[in-house]
Amino acid sequence: MTGPLPGPPSTTISDVAQPAAVGITTGEVAAQPTRLGASPAGQRHAANGIVFPDLSGPYYAEVLLGYVEAASRAGRSVLVQATEGLPDVATAVRELAGRVDGLVMLGRTASDQVVEEILATGLPVVLVARPPVPGADCLRVQNRSGAVALGEHLAAHRFRSVRFVGSPGASPDAAERWEGVRDAFAGHGSRLDVVECAFNETNGYHAVRDMLAAGDRPRALVCANDEIALGAVLAAEEAGLHVGSQISITGWDDVMAARYSRPGLTTVHQPMHRLGALAAEVLDRRMSTPRAEARRVTLPTELVVRSSCGCAPGARP
Repeated sequence: MTGPLPGPPSTTISDVAQPAAVGITTGEVAAQPTRLGASPAGQRHAANGIVFPDLSGPYYAEVLLGYVEAASRAGRSVLVQATEGLPDVATAVRELAGRVDGLVMLGRTASDQVVEEILATGLPVVLVARPPVPGADCLRVQNRSGAVALGEHLAAHRFRSVRFVGSPGASPDAAERWEGVRDAFAGHGSRLDVVECAFNETNGYHAVRDMLAAGDRPRALVCANDEIALGAVLAAEEAGLHVGSQISITGWDDVMAARYSRPGLTTVHQPMHRLGALAAEVLDRRMSTPRAEARRVTLPTELVVRSSCGCAPGARP
């Protein structure tokens, strides 16, 4: 029987919040007790804010853990805002911006116009995993080059039918990964298509299950993240396919479950914890030197080859 094996428990958002001064909200931003409360006008709040699209999944948990640890070292509490399901995201983000000394925004949680409005108030803003906005520091990872490395590795297997499982239009990161994989396969005579899918295990499972049931049997699935890939592995196994030899499946992130699944998941490692910590460090620097030129930082990614792509365990990229 294949599939995930027992291993160390994954970090959750609740695990991050318990030992730290963290306020988490998915609706209106509310004042928190002690240091999380709003200060009188003109005084510092001793709290930073971070805005996530969603609070589920190991990627967000790792980024938040890195952020909270670094913010705590700087003596700051953290207010966390999740925008998933909010009827008025712009208003929620603006309200949070009024209660903190600096703000980190992850992904396209709010429009560029809202970011520009917040910057115009003088509040320090750091953007993570989204295109730059003038005046804001911006942190990203090497999505395109990492995806090219992954695509070239798969192209060397001479796969002729490949599907990218994810939603490039929903995420700047996913868009760059799709573009990198597409570029890597250019000239190899392979058929590439996108299977639209939200970025979690359940949707990965259903998207691949439905695709296989409809008779579409590609030789390789390039998934936009590890959660989708783990769901895809389960769907492929239920369809009677051996992952690795009959269908190759790859992910992105290198979450803990990717290392303990069987077959081991070939993926692209990105420094999630470091991304969160660096966001807190850059924000703290921005608050200390508000007139400094905005920084653009890109962190490296690394192809991690395991057996789900058809390689022997321990194979080198």
